[in-house]
This record gives sequence, C-alpha cells and structure tokens, in this order.
Amino acid sequence: MTKLSIFSSALALALGMTAQAQDARTPHLQKQGSATQLIVAGKPFLILGGELHNSSSSNIDYMRPVWRRMTAMNFNTVLAGVSWELVEPEEGKYDFRLVDGLIESARRTNLKLVFLWFGSWKNGMSSYIPVWVKKDYKRFPRVRLHDGSTPEVLSPLGPASWAADAKAFGALLRHIKQFDATENTVLMIQVENEVGVLGDSRDRSDPANAAFAKEVPKPLLENLAQHKAALYPDLKARWEAAGAKTSGTWEQVFGASPETDEIFMAWNYALYLDKVAAAGKADYALPMFANTWLSNPDNKPGNWPSGGPQPQVLDIWRAAAPHLDFLSPDIYQPNFEEWCRRYTHAGNPLFIPEMRREADGARNVFYAIGQRDAIGTSPFAVDSMEDVKQAPLGKSYEVLAQLAPVILKHQGKGEMAGFLLDKAHPSVKTQLGGYELEISLDSIFGSNSELGYGLIIATGPDEFTGAGSGFRVAFTAKTPGPRLVGIGTIDEASYFNGAWVPGRRLNGDENDQGQHWRFSPRDLGIERCTVYRYE
Repeated sequence: MTKLSIFSSALALALGMTAQAQDARTPHLQKQGSATQLIVAGKPFLILGGELHNSSSSNIDYMRPVWRRMTAMNFNTVLAGVSWELVEPEEGKYDFRLVDGLIESARRTNLKLVFLWFGSWKNGMSSYIPVWVKKDYKRFPRVRLHDGSTPEVLSPLGPASWAADAKAFGALLRHIKQFDATENTVLMIQVENEVGVLGDSRDRSDPANAAFAKEVPKPLLENLAQHKAALYPDLKARWEAAGAKTSGTWEQVFGASPETDEIFMAWNYALYLDKVAAAGKADYALPMFANTWLSNPDNKPGNWPSGGPQPQVLDIWRAAAPHLDFLSPDIYQPNFEEWCRRYTHAGNPLFIPEMRREADGARNVFYAIGQRDAIGTSPFAVDSMEDVKQAPLGKSYEVLAQLAPVILKHQGKGEMAGFLLDKAHPSVKTQLGGYELEISLDSIFGSNSELGYGLIIATGPDEFTGAGSGFRVAFTAKTPGPRLVGIGTIDEASYFNGAWVPGRRLNGDENDQGQHWRFSPRDLGIERCTVYRYE
C-alpha cells in the first residue's frame, strides 16, 4: 500500500483511531460530526490548558508552587516540556525520574498533562539535544546555510539523528504507558517544537543538495494529484504555475524559489518527525501533533523556520507524516480568526498549544472553541502570570469549564458559534436552531463596548445558551411559521456537571425592554435565552 492510499482512507491512520489498534482506555481522537474530539476515560475532554516557560518543568522543586497556581486559574491541563538531554543524558541510559515527578504532581492537583518533546529541535534550533549528540557532529550532521556556516541545528537528512531521537522517544512513551496507562494523566504528546531552518530557505549540506537535485518522491506527487482540488491555495498555485508536473526535480515541479526550498524542507522535516512519532506510537498510541512558528507575508522562508508545518505546506506534511494526528499553530499574530481558519484546512483538527495569555487571549479562546470546535487552547508562559484570581484568562476558563459538557455535546453539529467583535468588525450574523442571529457590540448603563466576544449554542427548540461579554443578539426566523420573533425569557445561568442552575431572571433594561438578548461589557457570564414566534 502506498503512502497515498494510507493517507486517503478517511484519515484513519492520520488520526490513529482505528478501533482494532486503539486500546479504548488510551486517550484518543474521535469524530463527532465535523469536529474531532479528544476522548479521555471514555468521555470527550475539552483542554483548557496553559503552557509553561521552556525550562520550568526541568526541576520538580521549582514546579511545587506552580501546580496550585494553575488550578487557581481554572486550568485543567498543563503543557510541559520534556527534553531529550535530561531523558537520555548518556547514550542508551534513560532517566525518567523527572517525568514521573511531573505526572505525580499533576495527579495530586487533579491536572492533566500534554508533554512537549524537546528532542532534535526547539524553536528551529537543536539546543535540547544531549551533549553526547552535540559533540558527535559527524555522526549527527548539522544544517549548512548559504554562507557555509553550520549552526547548532541538526539536519533532518541525517539518518543517525532521527534514529537516535526515535529510540529515545520510543523509550519515553513506553515508560509513560507503564507509569500512566491506568490514570491517563498524560493526554497527548507534541513531537519536537517549531521545526525548520532559520537563516536560510533550506539546508545546503551535501546530503541535502543531493536530495534536492533528485526527483520529487512519487508518493508525494501521487498525493498532490489525488487531492488537487482540495490543496491549500498557495501550494496548488505554485504547483500549477510550474505546469502541475507529475515527475521531475523539486525545482522542475514547483519552480526555482525560496518557497520551493520550503516545500523540500517540509517534506524532509515531516518524514523525520513521522519516524519519531511512529516509534512512540508503537509503544503507546497517544495522540501526537507538531506545532509551528507562524510565517509572515512580509518575509521569506528562513525568516521563520523554513519547512515547519505552515499553512502553505500542510498538505506536504499530511502526506509525509501519517503518524501525526494534527498540525498546530502557535498564534501570536493579531489576525487570530484567520489563522484558526487556515489550520482547519482539509479537516485538520484545531489545537492551539501557544497563544497570548493576556486579555486578548482570554477573548480568543471563545472563538477557537465556539467557532472552530477546537480540541483546546493553551496560552504560553502561564506560570509567570500575576494576580491569578483576577486574570482575564482565569475568568474565561472558569466560564468555559462550566460549559464544557454542553460545548462537547454540541461540537461538530452546526449548533454552536463563536465570535470576536471590535469597532472594525462590530457585528456578525450566524444561523443556529432555525434562526438567524445578528450579534453586535452593545453598551449598557453607560459602559461603552469596544470589544465583544463569546459563544452561543442552540441547546434546544427555541432555546439558546450563551457566554461572553459586550454583545447583544437579535433574532430573525429562518423556517416556516410566524415571521416575528420575541424574547421569551433570559436567565443568568451557572452549570455544575453539565446541569443548568438558573440565577436572576433578566428583563427590562437588561434585555433592552424585550428587544435584545444582552451581555454587559462589564461582566463575563453565562445566560440562557428562549424565544417565541408571533404575527
């Protein structure tokens, strides 16, 4: 069977979800409608996560005060680095005491973990490789740049490098299975971190130059041909501009450009990470993913790590790395909604392992989860957040934690919408439950709303549950029947274990004398609204 046919079979291998191969007790991915959900202990799980600073998890004592701070901010999952240099300080000799300590500490505070494997690469560099790998630069060759320099970056075309990384990663997953398969503290694994070449568009070492001069591998071209209509537009346009050839060298197939160099590197990085992921899954088939440092239209490959899973090369990665379940963006750029859209290309499940932790991040999580059915979100450097009880992110996660059972029930069914509003984009329209909802910025009691955000779920006939701040909703009927829509009831709400607990009945000024469902910009809360129709 070719790599193409494996990839094409409804993402079965790419999602690692075949019932025969998957122990039902192991955290795994499962489709619900158009959404992909993380299943833990037989139930869907929404990751309300936070990623630690890179070095925080390297010492158990340093971490002792961090765990309670994470629970105080309503996190249910911590993303923590596990480095190759500490796991295998001497070749073939493994030390898992730190891994065990992190797992035990997470259990004591009722937190889950996503481990980040800082193996061959972290932020494009190879600073987390063991010293014995660093010293043996002939066995573990480096990338060579256009000026002839060799930075501390392993070449993805070094067979000994991926073999050593994969061996260590397999040992790590084998140990985690032995230590945690019953408790399911560890939910997923990120394989490497923000891979790619910095300072040049591709590796120019002798092995890389030789590979670049050869023909594009046939499985990749077969994959592109089969999925031509659904390819990411940038990749499709580049291939077609060069004649949509089904054979030839990299430059013959894609043209001579830095973007072609990036495609070449994407194929080689993806092959490398797939070998590492496959070694881990052979021992413990947890969901696995790769993340990326995002590109910038004003720059070229090499200004960002060239070859990482950018949107324009997602199809290359998906063809080369079937053992990775999804590809994830680290979103620090302002156009958050657009990056989320790009990373749901061709059914790629959305998970955001890094994003801003400030007030804008606290708003953005509603969009990612409500509109894009995200598996979860994880702002970066959360262990350095101050005033944790008042942190906007903590308040957002408190609301989302209450709603998680409701969100998970309705994901992927066309019954939920998330949104971000500002002066440039003051309103959106969406259809839910047989109605068109016009959601717009709102002001109430003199509080000017310049930002609005939230999510709305159609939870029953003529019934909606919403959460957020600074917006109002007007309803228009979109199904046969009486043409006018009125507000029936609006109640403040809390949820405990998925059960609705009503608070105040909101009326008068709070619902614009019955004209709108309103969420004050001064608060972040949950409300339930019913509507009725009349002539």
